[in-house]
Amino acid sequence: MNGKEFVDRVTALGRRRGVPVRVDAKRGRGSHVMLYYGDRKTVVKDRRKELGPGLLAAMTRQLGLDSADLR
Repeated sequence: MNGKEFVDRVTALGRRRGVPVRVDAKRGRGSHVMLYYGDRKTVVKDRRKELGPGLLAAMTRQLGLDSADLR
């Protein structure tokens, strides 16, 4: 999964659960962006590149989600 797919899946999940989701490109440096899910946040690296399994797990944990939520 790349960064854009991750953002899209979190956005869709937030819509289904009624949780506000937003992406703030000004809070990241270079190709990084800040992704807010309710009152939690994580940094998404370059949205065009693949996310490694460890990074994906850490980002999911930071948002308080389970990896099964994003499938």
